[in-house]
Amino acid sequence: MIEVGSFVRPKAVPQMADTDEVVRRMKRVDGVEYRVLVMNLRGLERAKAAGITKAKLTASASRAHSLANINKTPEEVVRGFSECAEFAAANGIELSGAISTAFGCSMEGRVSLEQVLSVISCFREIGVKELSLSDTTGMANPDQVYEYSIKVKKQFPDVNWFLHFHNTRGMGLANVIAGMMAGIDRYDACFAGLGGCPFAPGASGNIATEDLIHMCHEMGIQTGYDLDAVLSIGRSIQQMIGHDTASFILKAGKCSDIVYSPKEKKN
Repeated sequence: MIEVGSFVRPKAVPQMADTDEVVRRMKRVDGVEYRVLVMNLRGLERAKAAGITKAKLTASASRAHSLANINKTPEEVVRGFSECAEFAAANGIELSGAISTAFGCSMEGRVSLEQVLSVISCFREIGVKELSLSDTTGMANPDQVYEYSIKVKKQFPDVNWFLHFHNTRGMGLANVIAGMMAGIDRYDACFAGLGGCPFAPGASGNIATEDLIHMCHEMGIQTGYDLDAVLSIGRSIQQMIGHDTASFILKAGKCSDIVYSPKEKKN
């Protein structure tokens, strides 16, 4: 699955102002699922017009964050997506959901599991069966990730679960391991570690795709991805933006590239 961009208000997120054009010009590959982020019915209508058949709705799990930004509780936000659910069902669009600030919020600190479960229940009420717990602020830790993942899988076994981590405080890949130990095997990542939420103070990019794949391969976990091809894409991205990014493997290279003979070590 590739998340192409967001159909949101350009004034709010100017970086995504050209998503329509990106979708129009991209070369689609059979077997690849393309998804966009939308915030309301207008965004979903734009997605349909662009020929996108999967969209992600997002709501904050943090009550303080949700009330401060849109003056609605998280539950009110999700229930307000009911018209999106009706439009999607009528137009053959699959919906997924993202629960942002699912682990912590800069306004209220740690977000309780009970609050996360409440938002999940609201998404299920409108028929969404694919959900992501998103560490928007980079405040999650492995112990918390394991606890939350175990609980949501047990309480909502019919949901397809994703985890979404930022590496703001250096715990992104450790959080992935915790999620894997809890039985979740789908993760969001971004080439070269780009990304980041403009509304989260100090937020860094997503965990880097190449870092995640490299870690899995070193652990003997087959991903189905060609790491060398992924690294090539990451390097191209750095060239496009003109500076280094938060990708460890692009800086240090693969472990398998660092092989010394006994003679070389001696010298």
